[in-house]
Amino acid sequence: MACQFNTDCEGPISKNDNAMELSEFYIPEGHHFFAMVSKYDDYLADIERRTGYKAGDTLKLILPFLKAFGATDEGMRQFSREHILLVPGAQEALLDIHEIMEAFIVSTSYEPYIDALCDVIGFPKDRTYSTQLSLDRYRMRNEERERLIELAKEISGMEMIEWPEGAKALDNLSPKDQKLIKKLDQIFWKEIQGMSIGKILSEVNPVGGREKAKAVLNSLERTGNRLDEVIYVGDSITDVDAFDLVRKGGGVTISFNGNRYALRSAEIACLSPHASVLTTLTDAFRKEGREGLMAMVNAWNPNSFAEGYPKVCRITEENKVALISESEVFRKQVRGVAIGSLG
Repeated sequence: MACQFNTDCEGPISKNDNAMELSEFYIPEGHHFFAMVSKYDDYLADIERRTGYKAGDTLKLILPFLKAFGATDEGMRQFSREHILLVPGAQEALLDIHEIMEAFIVSTSYEPYIDALCDVIGFPKDRTYSTQLSLDRYRMRNEERERLIELAKEISGMEMIEWPEGAKALDNLSPKDQKLIKKLDQIFWKEIQGMSIGKILSEVNPVGGREKAKAVLNSLERTGNRLDEVIYVGDSITDVDAFDLVRKGGGVTISFNGNRYALRSAEIACLSPHASVLTTLTDAFRKEGREGLMAMVNAWNPNSFAEGYPKVCRITEENKVALISESEVFRKQVRGVAIGSLG
C-alpha cells in the first residue's frame, strides 16, 4: 500500500527544545522565563482556547525578547548547529523510513534549527515544515530594548502558573494565577503589541496546532496520498490538531514519549529511549496496513526487551490516566526534567 510518514522533530527525532535553549543562552534566567511563557501558551491554547491563538505560538512571543538581548539570524543558526542532540537511532530510523516511503518532518521549531538538523542527519530540507523567521529584518528602538529587558526580568520573577485538572476558563484558576494571566495579557497583547517590534507577533506564524494539520494536508497534496495512508508521530500539545486530523481520516497516530496533551489525542503510545522502534512500526504499517500494525501493537511485549522498553500499546479510556503518568515520567528521563516538563 502507499504510505506516508509525518513526524514532529523535537521529541521523536531530537532531544532539543531549541526555543528554550535559545532563551537560556540569550536571556538571563532564560529557563524560567521560557517555562513561564510556555505555560501561558498552554493556558491560551488549551484552557481558554483564545480565538486566533494556537499551541506553539510561544515561539513568536519570545522573539522580541531574544532580539532585545542580541539574538540575530546567524547567531541562532550557529547556536542551533552546535547544540543538536539526537534521540539515539533517530538518524538511521528517519533515513531508513525515507527510503521506503514518503517522509516529512513537521516541526514548530525555527527554520534555522531544522536546516541545521537536516545538514547533520542528511535529510532533505524540502521535506520539512517549520517556523519561518528572519529576525534581522525587524528594527527595535533603544527604549523598546530597555523596556523588554525590564519585562524579561519581571516575567522571570513570576511564580509559575498552575490550574486544576479539568479547568476550562480563567475563573477556574486561583486568584493569584488569574492575576498572572491578566498581567501577561497586558505585557504581550497591549504593551509589546504597541511597540514597533510588536508587528513580529502578527507576522511570524509558528507551525503548531492547526498549522501542523495544514502542513500534513500540504504534504498529501505533494504526494497524492490519503489521510488513511499516513502515520503521524508527535509528542506534545503542538501535535494535537495533526493527531486529530490524521486519526479522523483513518490514519495512524503515535505519541512518542509524549506528554498528556499527546496521549489524549493519539491512538498508540510508544515509550522508548531510542527511535529505531519507529522503523519497526512504520514498516509493519507499510507491509500489513493499519490492521496489521494494530495486531503488532496489541501483541507487543516490552518484557521481551532487556530494559523493558520500548513499550508500545494502544491508548484506551481505561489505561489513559496511567499511561499519561508513566509517559510523562519517562519523557523527563529521556529528555531531561526541564524540557520534559514543557507542554
